[in-house]
Amino acid sequence: MVTIYDVAKKANVSPMTVSRVINRSPSISEKTRLKVEAAIRELDYIPNKQARSLISKATRLVSLVIPDISNPFFTRLTRGAEDKALEAGYQLLLGNSDESADKEAQYIELLLSSGVDGVLLAPAGDGSAAALNKLTKRGVPFVFVDRIAEGAACDRVIGDNADTTGRLVRHLVSLGHRRIALVNGPSSISIARERLAAFREALQREELGFDPALVIETHFKQDNLEDIVRQLVTLAPEARPTAILAANNFIGVNTIRALRQLDLAVPEDISVACFDDPEPIPEYNPFLTVAAQPAYEMGYKGMQMLIERMERAAPDAPRTVVLASDIIVRRSTAAPPSSRL
Repeated sequence: MVTIYDVAKKANVSPMTVSRVINRSPSISEKTRLKVEAAIRELDYIPNKQARSLISKATRLVSLVIPDISNPFFTRLTRGAEDKALEAGYQLLLGNSDESADKEAQYIELLLSSGVDGVLLAPAGDGSAAALNKLTKRGVPFVFVDRIAEGAACDRVIGDNADTTGRLVRHLVSLGHRRIALVNGPSSISIARERLAAFREALQREELGFDPALVIETHFKQDNLEDIVRQLVTLAPEARPTAILAANNFIGVNTIRALRQLDLAVPEDISVACFDDPEPIPEYNPFLTVAAQPAYEMGYKGMQMLIERMERAAPDAPRTVVLASDIIVRRSTAAPPSSRL
C-alpha cells in the first residue's frame, strides 16, 4: 500500500510537505507543489480524506458495496453486515452501485481515500475487476458476498445456486410441468451464469430437453417485463412454457404483473417461481413460490470473515462459505392447465 511516506521519499520532501500540498496550503511553492503532485500521480497515491495522523492506524471503518439497496434481499443482507460490524466495534459505510461497474469503481475510489480497513462487496459484474485490483494493490482486504468476480482470490459467502435451482425445477416438474422458461439476469454476473448452468443440468436430470427459446436474459433491477413475457407466451402452443422460473424477486413479481397485463392468470394459466422472497405486497405475497436465501446470514457471515481477514485472524488461503436456501411453496405454482382437464 502506497503511503504518504512513499510520496515524500519520491519527491524528496518531508511527509508534512506532502500533507500541505494535499491540503492546498498557500505556503508551498509552485515548484514543490508540482514535484509532489508528479510523485502522487506516478505512485497512484490516494490521499486520505479522513486526515489520519502520520502514524498509521486503523480507522475502524468498513464498507459494504451492494448492487441495489431497493431490493429486499440486499436490504436484509445489509442489516446482517451492519449488525456484525457494530458488534465488533466497526462503523459501516454503505455504497449502492445500481448494478453499474462504473459507479462501483467510483465508490471504491472514495473508500480508498476514506481509509476504510476492508470492503464487503457484491460485485456489479465482470467489469468489477479493475476496481478490485486497486483494493489489492493498496492492501485493503475484501470479501465477496452473494456474487463473485472471476479471478479474484478472496474469501466469499455465496448461496448454493446449483442445489437451489435444481430444487425449484424439481418442484415444477413434480407438478407436471415439462416446458419451463427461465427469465435470468445478465450473463456478466456470476449468479446468473451459475443459475443458467444449474437450470440446464436440472432439466437434463429430469430428462427434459433444453430449449434456448425458453431462456431470456434481462437485468436484476425493477422493470416492466411485458415485452419479455409476451415473447414467451406467444410461442406456438406446443412450444409455450407452462411455468416460468425467475432468477430474482424483482423478476418474479414483475413477471406476474406482466402476465396479468396480458390477461393471463397465475397459476391457472401459467406457474411462476423465483429466487429470493420479496417484501410483502398485498396483491402478490404471500403468494410467490420462492427459494428464500439467508440474506441476513450472508451479510453477517461475510462481515465476520472480513473482520477476521482485517485483524489477521484468518488462514492465508481464501475461504468459501456456501449457504443453503429454503424452498417455500405458495399459490403461484400449480399443475399445468393440460393436466387439469
